[in-house]
Amino acid sequence: MRLYMSIASPFVRKCRVVLREKGLLPQVEEIALDFPYKAPDYTAVNPVGQVPALVLEDGTVFTNSPVICDYLDRLGSGPRLLPPDGEAHWKARRLEALGDQINEMAVKVIMESRRPEGERSPTWTGHWREGLVRALDVAERQAPEADALDLGGITLAIAATYAGFRYPEIEWRKSRPRLSALNDALEARDSFRETYPR
Repeated sequence: MRLYMSIASPFVRKCRVVLREKGLLPQVEEIALDFPYKAPDYTAVNPVGQVPALVLEDGTVFTNSPVICDYLDRLGSGPRLLPPDGEAHWKARRLEALGDQINEMAVKVIMESRRPEGERSPTWTGHWREGLVRALDVAERQAPEADALDLGGITLAIAATYAGFRYPEIEWRKSRPRLSALNDALEARDSFRETYPR
């Protein structure tokens, strides 16, 4: 299998963490791409030019990190990171979606800042930053216990790290002890240390 990726992407990082937690890394070649991911050989894989994309040996392509992580979770060994059913399943899915929304707001602000100065929108930048902060507040209230390892907690921890990485001035840890405890516990794992953004 091949995982097309960007080192800094929080959506890619989620897939890379799952690869490691599920013991699948030896079976997958991680291929780092340069932004804006427009090389013809990659747009033939993912026509919208976004990462991540997972390509199986038979050529089947998975895009979108929740889909990729669900597939890898079913394929790999060890406990399921996405509980198969019941309230635990939906709780993990809700937290995964919340973490992805935090990441989406953060990425939007970054992308807007890369536009030519005369094309940037302070209104949209402010809107996305406000959404990011509100979502971090919700993540604080809903964060699972620090020793819980599922796809929801993984995604929230990655989102918190990414928010701090891109926007240290937000100082998200100041008033969010539950989210901080979750982030600290998961960032200590080998799968997180090996995929830390740079």
